[in-house]
Amino acid sequence: MEPWGRYQLGKGFSSGVREREIVIDRTCARCGCEYEWGVHVAFFAERASLTDPQVTSLAHGSDGDQCWASERDRLLIRLVDDLHDTGDLGDQLWSDLAEHFDEAQLLDLTMLCGWYHAISFTARAARVPLEAGAPTFDAVGKF
Repeated sequence: MEPWGRYQLGKGFSSGVREREIVIDRTCARCGCEYEWGVHVAFFAERASLTDPQVTSLAHGSDGDQCWASERDRLLIRLVDDLHDTGDLGDQLWSDLAEHFDEAQLLDLTMLCGWYHAISFTARAARVPLEAGAPTFDAVGKF
């Protein structure tokens, strides 16, 4: 079976909660979906060990922000940004990612990014109201 044929979101997902949340939070932020971003930050940021500066960076910053000590985390942000900006991952970025993630993880992460693009588009188009008590883009500030 081709590696992409085994893809599924859920229990079989090949990366941990931190990797998933970096990809989801960054994707939702890049798509301007404050609703989904806020829900994920409220429920998963602490579980994913994301610091306040990292949450702010996911909403407003870049992979070059000082809060990202891990190359693995920085690469996930680059993955989301490149997919969002170009719909593709360049050969060098894929190679850099492959030093930290296996092929199944890379396919899962790209699919996760695409899935949350769709969720973000739908939530924004449907004008889903923000959840009470969930963080907002403005609440986490800017650099």
